[in-house]
Amino acid sequence: MKSNRRDFLKFTGIAGIHMVGSTSLLSCADGKQTSAEKGTLTHTWEASQKKYEQQFNMSGYAAPKIETVRVGFIGLGNRGGAAVERISYLDGVAINALCDVQPEKVNAAKARIKGLGHDPQFYSSGAEAWKEVCDSPKIDLVYICTHWALHTPIALYAMRQGKHVAVEIPAATTMEDCWQLVETSEKTRKHCVMLENCCYDFFELLTLNMAQKGFFGELVHGEGAYIHDILESFFDQDKRWDFWRLKENAERNGNLYPTHGFGPICQAMGINRGDKLEYMVSMSSNDFMLAPRAAEEAEKNTAFEAYRRQHFRGNMNTSTIRTNKGRTIMVQHDVSSPRPYSRIHLLSGTKATAQKYPLPGKIAVSHEGWLSDEEMREIEAEYTPAIVKKIGDLAKHLGGHGGMDFMMDWRLVDCLRNGLPMDMDVYDAASWSAIGPLSEWSVANKSRPIEVPDFTGGKWQKNKSVDLSLEKGGTTGVKV
Repeated sequence: MKSNRRDFLKFTGIAGIHMVGSTSLLSCADGKQTSAEKGTLTHTWEASQKKYEQQFNMSGYAAPKIETVRVGFIGLGNRGGAAVERISYLDGVAINALCDVQPEKVNAAKARIKGLGHDPQFYSSGAEAWKEVCDSPKIDLVYICTHWALHTPIALYAMRQGKHVAVEIPAATTMEDCWQLVETSEKTRKHCVMLENCCYDFFELLTLNMAQKGFFGELVHGEGAYIHDILESFFDQDKRWDFWRLKENAERNGNLYPTHGFGPICQAMGINRGDKLEYMVSMSSNDFMLAPRAAEEAEKNTAFEAYRRQHFRGNMNTSTIRTNKGRTIMVQHDVSSPRPYSRIHLLSGTKATAQKYPLPGKIAVSHEGWLSDEEMREIEAEYTPAIVKKIGDLAKHLGGHGGMDFMMDWRLVDCLRNGLPMDMDVYDAASWSAIGPLSEWSVANKSRPIEVPDFTGGKWQKNKSVDLSLEKGGTTGVKV
């Protein structure tokens, strides 16, 4: 029996942890890891095992009301420039800072809010001009839309300067950064909200309300994804400053962008609010697209020469997570295959099922098939949440991925102005973003399971569900 136990421990890697540390687990299937990558994965394993004693519970925390929310935008590219315009329409907002390393982006953002009563200061003096925004006493909320590597550094610095933070996805790309966001938000009592717009899409909000009201019975399984062919943009500097997205896909192999599909599933299941993520496994295909394309581009442009022999992320990553209540979640990531766009959004319960892609969203209450269009209209009439009834039509008019972006920004500002808890707090930002580095570890270790840490320090058992009833708040007007 002793011999069998040693063999078991050796197979699972547990013996290696106790005897020589977690580096023994880093036996990448293709053997192409660098020493730096091995070091990062070692830290990922260690950070996943951390047991945390919460300093202050940011879930359900209502910060003091801010009558006029003074916003500073950092990063004014594709997402940031559009966000500036959306927020400029909201009452009770003053856009006081616009920051980007490219002055032309600042000028373009300024032009989008001309005549709307905002008088921002411009910051474009260098790579660290963003610190001046965070230091400014005229800012309450720092809105971060930079490339991923700056998300956590800016968010941490801003909170330490007494600012609330709204940060694009993912909020962090390492486990260490996930933990730092949690600890800093708790210490400063400043909100760290991840800008996961898909949580505010119309079908996702409908199914969240249905789940909270018990329509699906007990949720058993969920599926989400980010399947989006953006291969061309990787090699277009006008769309990706300094080819940053290409670099991310060259340096990391896993589910790099999980939250679009994952976030709405987590909210419906009450993750961090009655249930928690326990452990996950992840598997990536080979890369069939990026390396050949990089070699092709290198023939035309020396800027891509360094990528000619690069080992890229696999086309498709599939990650599976098990929760404390025994539910399962499947999350996929593919941004380089010629496939139709999909976030999947599937919720499977003991009484009913919902699925969105292929469009439109459908509901089924048995194995016999989806409800009719007329039955769907009845479902929508009964379960459309208050936030959609109040702001949904206006959101569609003002735009942003069909209106979900505007709904997200309106809700963020309305919560700050009314002193309400955030729908997506720092624990969501950390646990949803953590799927990225955790998946990298599992992929590198032949899909072995890895624990998802409890960023709430055990408070998930009593944290309250997301409340979109608008029984409080809902007072922010819109200039149209």
